[in-house]
Amino acid sequence: MAMMSGTHYQSYLEAEILSADALRLVKIVYQVLLDTVLSARTHLQAGQIAERSAAISKAVALLQELATSLNHESGGEISRNLVELYDYMQRQLLRANTEQSDAPLAEVHRLLGTLLEAWQTLAEPSTVETAALPAGSYDEPATYRSVSYSF
Repeated sequence: MAMMSGTHYQSYLEAEILSADALRLVKIVYQVLLDTVLSARTHLQAGQIAERSAAISKAVALLQELATSLNHESGGEISRNLVELYDYMQRQLLRANTEQSDAPLAEVHRLLGTLLEAWQTLAEPSTVETAALPAGSYDEPATYRSVSYSF
């Protein structure tokens, strides 16, 4: 995505969200999370405490939204594993904030990158186990329920 001003980025993101299917929404949330963690790392390096804390709080909230949107009935083990991973990442983010340390932020950034890459490799919905699909995106049962996100 080309560099956009804050207002243009917000408009672009809103248009993307409104037109996206559930699979695309998960990818968008992961990308926003990656950008937010990167922002927290940048603020940490610059000594911008309030901005770092705000970025970390936003990332924690987004992870919580992902965790609460999981459909455990049809998600099974994948759903449980994602909840545990999201919880771990939230704890790492809070640790990074209290210790003012980059290592936990770097780890969360790496984990989110791996998750986003996994979602991006889902070329055909029929090749994915039913537990890995966002709710309502296809005819199969899903791991995620529909939720609304605000960025």
